Amino acid sequence: MKKIRTPFFEIGTKNYIYGDDVLNLAVEADRLAEKYDIDVLFTTPYADIRRVAENTKNLIIIAPYMDTIYPGRGMACVLPESLKAAGAHGVVVNHCEKPMSLPQIKDTIKRARELDFLVFACADTTAEAEALAHLKPDIINPEPSELIGGGDGKVSDMSFVQRTIDAIKKIDSTIYVEQAAGITTGKQVYDFIMAGSEGAGAASGIVNAKEPFKVMEEMIKATRQAADDLKKGAK
Repeated sequence: MKKIRTPFFEIGTKNYIYGDDVLNLAVEADRLAEKYDIDVLFTTPYADIRRVAENTKNLIIIAPYMDTIYPGRGMACVLPESLKAAGAHGVVVNHCEKPMSLPQIKDTIKRARELDFLVFACADTTAEAEALAHLKPDIINPEPSELIGGGDGKVSDMSFVQRTIDAIKKIDSTIYVEQAAGITTGKQVYDFIMAGSEGAGAASGIVNAKEPFKVMEEMIKATRQAADDLKKGAK
């Protein structure tokens, strides 16, 4: 399984962009991951996974979803083995735009483990985050659905951040926690990591910005700054 250094930064494209725009963003993210020595997760549409994998060397590539079928029948289903063959290192489960039942999540995590995939799980509430923690994904991203994709600067308040971190860690301290809902600035990235999150991320906050590359660099640079400041505090 691909190992993740913390703090990390995660970039999602959803379907805001596609084709060459996804590849160009990935190549720039790859450059910034190397420049700032930060692990960057890149969640990309299925159709772009192979091209991103073949043109980058530092990114941890995450598929947005997969089914639990095995090679054989299953027309139009997302075959886990095909994602791995294309270059994916992990998969998202239960994003609010692709919600799943707990039994579905459990089965998907089981299949992911068969392929040595990272599992990036999303939760809408503290209670859902707690339920997911019992299923032992690698990362949980607690994000109130009303904040996702807003682009208005509204993010999770620190009481929600701390409450979800505490709830997840109480169940399994090895699970990483990411904050991502509504993030549009590097300062938000820095603040969430310094508050105890192992990672932060953005989708619309980057791809819908007037200068996506500039905003992405600001956020990855903030992750680097948080990493450095956490090291200082540990000494």
